Amino acid sequence: MPTDSAPPFRGRDGIFSINYSKINMTFFNLENPETYTESCLRLARSFLADFDTPAQVALAAERLNAYPNLDVLQAPKSVRILEDSEGLSELGRRAVLEGHIFWEHPIAGEATRLGLGRKFFLTPAVLARQGASLGCLPVGAYVNLLPINLGFRHLLELLLEIKNLAEQSGLDPKVVLSRQKMLIISTGDDTVDLERLIVKTLSSILPQENLLFMVQSVFHGLNRIPGGDWFFDPASPRRLHNHGQMVMQKTMDRQIYYLDLSGQRVFLDRSSFFSLLNDFEDLISYNIEDLDFLNRALDVEALGLAVRLGRSGYGMIMEITPNNPDRPIKGGMCACDPVLGRDVVVESFRLGEMPPRDIKFINKNFNHYFRPARVLELLREKGLFMPVLVDDDRVYFQPVQGDLNFLTKTAFFARRRAQPLNSLKSSVDIPAALAAMGTQDGRSGFRQIVEKVGLI
Repeated sequence: MPTDSAPPFRGRDGIFSINYSKINMTFFNLENPETYTESCLRLARSFLADFDTPAQVALAAERLNAYPNLDVLQAPKSVRILEDSEGLSELGRRAVLEGHIFWEHPIAGEATRLGLGRKFFLTPAVLARQGASLGCLPVGAYVNLLPINLGFRHLLELLLEIKNLAEQSGLDPKVVLSRQKMLIISTGDDTVDLERLIVKTLSSILPQENLLFMVQSVFHGLNRIPGGDWFFDPASPRRLHNHGQMVMQKTMDRQIYYLDLSGQRVFLDRSSFFSLLNDFEDLISYNIEDLDFLNRALDVEALGLAVRLGRSGYGMIMEITPNNPDRPIKGGMCACDPVLGRDVVVESFRLGEMPPRDIKFINKNFNHYFRPARVLELLREKGLFMPVLVDDDRVYFQPVQGDLNFLTKTAFFARRRAQPLNSLKSSVDIPAALAAMGTQDGRSGFRQIVEKVGLI
């Protein structure tokens, strides 16, 4: 992979430097989706010049993607432990109540391993039928759950908890909710209908202009004909370039928009969006797979820690959690890289043949970006690593947003009573997902907010 030959880069905070040539970041032109596509093509024609077919790339993918310092990684050394602290909790509560948090919900992902389509639309009935068909659940289990899909359960849970926090603090919930801004990132042919449904559903809770949207781009796969060069094959399926491309796209011009009162999209140019982000201290990007979120969306202690660390000079704060020793998974691994002299998160694409049991700590995918416009500017300047994936005999780049931890000073934290990931990733997670939905349905206020927005 071509590397950045520039000298060690010093971040804008003046206290962080790193040699990018040691981690294989790739600069891309992020002016718009077209320049991103052109950059992909140039990268393929240089990086994959020695390969004649996607099949050859597939055989070499682990080597091509491997993190350069993989063999020397050590146990993480600087992980903070999140303590239950009234000081942190109060800092987090104030940040929410005063509107200092920018909430991001990526909902473009598909339940690939479940074979059930996009995760946003998964309802209890769909999950229960799938669980019964696979033998994970008895037939007829969980038939009385509210018929609310996973996406709206996530959105409404967060808004309900903000409303409750306002009331507990003696403040007007409408005023507090009017300070919140949310970015919802989707994809697919039905995005117009979906975003209008979201606006209609949430309009009684959030001002319409506070709901922002982005449609994540999809791309044909790369192919090569013997004797020719790499090209985007129009006969191949269009696929996402993972969540790394998603965060790249946020830096491009006229990608973020809201719906006006007539339902038409009003796009923001890049400077307007970055100016908007400058009004917020912390951007938190949520993971729609996370099942704990359904019953505790508002983690004021973690928000308080993110704000405290951000104010002390950190640009990114990542939560890590122990891997499940009984059912370890391959995810972003937290480790110390002695070559860089710091803890890092190395995403699963870069871990080669490392077995999941050797990954002791993984990224929980709840990432905080302090002064987010500043972090996005760094991304525009330095780029991300571009792993390759071969699917349907075509090559797709798969950058990850977790690699932003290489671009800015990053803190890692874990909980004293940390639990393994509780996420909806495969069929074995269906019972836990339905149990979490059942608990959510029974909690005070959830049915009422669902009724208020007209979903039942």
